[in-house]
Amino acid sequence: MIDFEQFAKYSKPGPRYTSYPTAPEFIDDFSAEDYEAILKSQDKNRKLSLYFHMPFCRSACYFCGCNVVFTSKEEKKERYIDYLLKEMQILSRSLDTSREVLQLHFGGGTPTFFDAKQLERIIEAIWRTFPNRAKDAEISCEIDPRFLTQEQMDVLCANGFNRVSFGVQDFDEKVQREVHRIQPFDITKNAVDIARNVGITSINMDLIYGLPYQSLESFSKTLEKSLELDIDRYAIFNYAHVPWMKKTMRKFDETTLPTPKEKLAIMRHTIDFLNSHGYQMIGMDHFAKPTDELFLAIEKGELHRNFQGYTTKGGADLIGIGLTSIGEGPTHYVQNFREMGEYEAAIESGKLPVMRGLTLNKDDMLRKAVIMEMMSNFKLNIKNIQKRFNIDFFDYFKDDIKELQIFIDEGLITLEKESLCVSDTGTLLIRNICMPFDAYLKKAQLRRFSKTV
Repeated sequence: MIDFEQFAKYSKPGPRYTSYPTAPEFIDDFSAEDYEAILKSQDKNRKLSLYFHMPFCRSACYFCGCNVVFTSKEEKKERYIDYLLKEMQILSRSLDTSREVLQLHFGGGTPTFFDAKQLERIIEAIWRTFPNRAKDAEISCEIDPRFLTQEQMDVLCANGFNRVSFGVQDFDEKVQREVHRIQPFDITKNAVDIARNVGITSINMDLIYGLPYQSLESFSKTLEKSLELDIDRYAIFNYAHVPWMKKTMRKFDETTLPTPKEKLAIMRHTIDFLNSHGYQMIGMDHFAKPTDELFLAIEKGELHRNFQGYTTKGGADLIGIGLTSIGEGPTHYVQNFREMGEYEAAIESGKLPVMRGLTLNKDDMLRKAVIMEMMSNFKLNIKNIQKRFNIDFFDYFKDDIKELQIFIDEGLITLEKESLCVSDTGTLLIRNICMPFDAYLKKAQLRRFSKTV
């Protein structure tokens, strides 16, 4: 059993490690020309993972930390599609777009805020630009159940989409009112039925714990309600309260937010509840049925983590397309402009809309390998790391290992000659456990991160 009072002491600002180095370390000196050079030099045999950012929403969900644009004007959406197509044309000058596409993901914003004809126009342009789609490609879309029609789902299905993720967050009416996202259960059920009826066999549901007025009792009811939908995967996130970055979060009365102790209790119950109903914990915040490929991957130690979450599709170069999208390769990160005017101006000048990025040095690549393996599989194969990077792990990380001692003493991790393993309880603090390996935290302003618990 977890001593929640004791574990609450670990609640402090820290990265979520969707990347390493984390996005705050990206630099403005990384240019479009730098990115083009990288694309031209990439291994043509490496596969591609494509991420398209669809930034539009009709109104704000106050908990949201995504980069969104609020609008109800059709002309803005049509204009954005024009620029997506132009960006793909510019991209094809440097990137070999005949490379095999292993992943395609629509994120937002609200991708299904685009109507069926608009979605079809975007998707047709994508497959025209990137014609080599892998037979086992994972093609997914984030969906707000409040904005989904049969016509939209038909378009997605006809164009190869095989996975959808529904944003729910919480079924409690009081919580929904407070976070400005009214979404009755019947709306979500209708969206799930639409997806099932067209043959989608992999459905994910996003939930968030740590929102205003949530309690162990209320979130338990949300979990029980969700079982009625027979979801294949869950992504259950710890709410990232960063009001200094997102103005809408300032609308919350912080006294209504669950305490670290309460959040740990909710997460512990969530794990026990979903385990008892046939789901297994995958990585830091995902749950899946034992037949799911994510579960099979973690058993083999082959789970990967990127900006879209956990995936089995590793070894691909991530190409981010659209406003504020992030791309990634073995030696770089790159991010597009966040402001629509700058994004459009870059494309009009014939350049990729690069705002910032980072070229990784040897230490970055080593620490990235360590942190991302731990975040994905809750263990580290030290023998493989030493062989891959030609280092003595215990000498190279001697100072970092000293910081791990507190976790060793409390039984949260075991450190042996060839492996580092995180206990079941330690998985709840995996961000904290990875932080000693983060070389940038020594100089970082931790306030820019959400709390780990």
